[in-house]
Amino acid sequence: MTDQELEALLSDLESDRVERKSSVSDGEKIRQAICAFANDLPDHRKPGALFVGVDDAGNPTGLPIDDQLLLTLASMRSDGNILPLPSLIVEKRRLKGRDVAVVLVHPADAPPVRFKGTVWIRVGPRRGVASPDDERRLSEKRRFRDVPADIRPVASAPMSALDDLVFRRVYLPASVSAEVLEQNQRSVEHQLLAARFMHPGPPACPTVLGLLTVGRDPTEWIPGDYVQFVRIDGVALTAPVLSSHELRGPLPDVMKGLDELLRINIQTRVDFTSGPVEIRKPDYPLVAVQQIVRNAVLHRSYENTNAPVRLYWFKDRIEVQNPGGPFGQVTRANFGRGVCDYRNPNLAAVMKELGYVQRFGMGIAIARDEMARNGNPPPEFHVEDTHVAVILRGCA
Repeated sequence: MTDQELEALLSDLESDRVERKSSVSDGEKIRQAICAFANDLPDHRKPGALFVGVDDAGNPTGLPIDDQLLLTLASMRSDGNILPLPSLIVEKRRLKGRDVAVVLVHPADAPPVRFKGTVWIRVGPRRGVASPDDERRLSEKRRFRDVPADIRPVASAPMSALDDLVFRRVYLPASVSAEVLEQNQRSVEHQLLAARFMHPGPPACPTVLGLLTVGRDPTEWIPGDYVQFVRIDGVALTAPVLSSHELRGPLPDVMKGLDELLRINIQTRVDFTSGPVEIRKPDYPLVAVQQIVRNAVLHRSYENTNAPVRLYWFKDRIEVQNPGGPFGQVTRANFGRGVCDYRNPNLAAVMKELGYVQRFGMGIAIARDEMARNGNPPPEFHVEDTHVAVILRGCA
């Protein structure tokens, strides 16, 4: 916030976004104020400002603003009394000609926030304890804001990180009928919002889904968003590497590149002697490998990890590993037994629109059927809390 914006808040005696303190001597009330701003009951969706070193009229008192005072204020965030931890900024600012300590508290994404077990809120210029109805409203805000990871905003990415050309020429024709597109007079910005590729802000920015699907360079903002392909001339990772690729870019390019690599690496044996006509049999059925790799891209975690989807092609097997263990109602015990859930439900919808998913929840079943039909052993699943690995073995 600019000095002018802060001075305007400082002088507004009726604002429910302002708390004034002459010193840090009453730490309890300062923590209550931080808690109340984090809960943002009026739903301003803007930070609340706690000014230290000012009187009740909003005039600076000349309190020395030193490092110790700023450290004392900053430590209130993580001393364990305010939970979940609030997001705040502590700084010294020059307002009305004097130094003032300013604590900017951002609204929490997961309210209600509690100070020592009590939910504090702002009601006009005063601070108070939340009523049961107030707590219900805060809980509803949490459910509204706690959106799936794939449509969360990436505030650090500019809108220019999305490729309008890929969006208009690849995604829209696949997801919207030609008749609707012809009649659609909405701007590209409104179309990006409708597709959930953009967050309205403020500030307006791409979502994770937008960067994954039509990002110019998705890995700049989501480092693990790529597929590592390694063809190995042996049965162990230490064997010589025949070829290696990193598939990066928007989702349509990655999936197209994967399909091309799979087709190139699958070897087909031709049998002229077992019957009156030749029999062609691949060492792996293309559809089965596609289903497993696409599942890995769809169900992987794009949060808290920079690891890619890994596809290691050995002489006797293919190993596909994706970051992120079981999610939702899927557990290690029921994995692969028809139980389905989606860590990235919006990405699932996009992959279906682009033609990479035909029926939800059927990828593993299709892979099993294709492997059996081709004479391969069934897929092997190794499910851990942090990743899932699938092994496909070649046919004899």
